[in-house]
Amino acid sequence: MTPRRHLWSMPRYFFHVHNIAPRTDDEGEDLSDDEAAWKEATTYASDLLNDIDGKFRPGQEWTLEVTDEAEKPLYLITISSKRMR
Repeated sequence: MTPRRHLWSMPRYFFHVHNIAPRTDDEGEDLSDDEAAWKEATTYASDLLNDIDGKFRPGQEWTLEVTDEAEKPLYLITISSKRMR
């Protein structure tokens, strides 16, 4: 039997990483609202940047995309680098 979502259940958010170490979030996370998803995204981005220490090179870009249950984009955190000389 498939579990039902109750009317009072929290919305599910997905956190997809693009470019450096790409990762598609197939599970998502139940959070209270969009603001909670933003806070989770900034914490997650910080942790991921620590993990790519030394692997991120000039000319590269890294993106964390937050989507809702319908895969509608809500937030995009992008970090890019450029060599200046």
